[in-house]
Amino acid sequence: MTLPIILALDTKDLNQAGEWIKASSDQIDHFKIGLEFYLLHGSEGIMQLREVSDFKLFLDLKLYDIPNTVKGAVESVAKLSPKFLTVHASGGAKMIEVATKALPNGSITAVTVLTSFSEDDFSRMGYKSSIADITDLMASTAIKAGATSLVCSPFEVSNLRSKFKEAVLITPGVRAEGDDLGDQSRVMSAPDAITAGADFVVIGRSITSQWDGSDLKMRKKIELIANSLG
Repeated sequence: MTLPIILALDTKDLNQAGEWIKASSDQIDHFKIGLEFYLLHGSEGIMQLREVSDFKLFLDLKLYDIPNTVKGAVESVAKLSPKFLTVHASGGAKMIEVATKALPNGSITAVTVLTSFSEDDFSRMGYKSSIADITDLMASTAIKAGATSLVCSPFEVSNLRSKFKEAVLITPGVRAEGDDLGDQSRVMSAPDAITAGADFVVIGRSITSQWDGSDLKMRKKIELIANSLG
């Protein structure tokens, strides 16, 4: 049985990413690849990683542009068959609508408010509403436009679950007890996020920081998180 974890392969090193997949693929079958890796290695790098394991791809590119440009970008990566492909919810309904049509066999995943933002950060950017209210508005717009999955912090997931029963809810900003928060502001434990309504939690450094050249410490950390999930 695999865990409801998407392991973030946040590295520019192709070989390192492959080692992390090998170390965890018996318990995790969803892996996140973001800009750090993709801008250096592109589609070819992802295809090489798929030779290590035929994993389910969370392609975290957070696309944001005019609708026609996003449509072309989605078409460019569709050959990779991402299960989830992220776009910024703030791109609006037309952008999300064309993205969903360009990826008929995958889930366009609308990213709401980044977990690195605190309420103070949000206010300083000029927002008059709370993060929760803006997340709600963005999520509603995205779902109506055809997105079938959403990214939000663990603090907004309960509200979104009550409103969008069929959407896949994915929460970054997840840390195990005692872990460094790094650049995250709105953080929760994996079991709390799942209990609140998340389908998947995205975890990166909490697990991958345990890599020391062998997979033993990484596996132990995954086991620790697995046990916490029951």
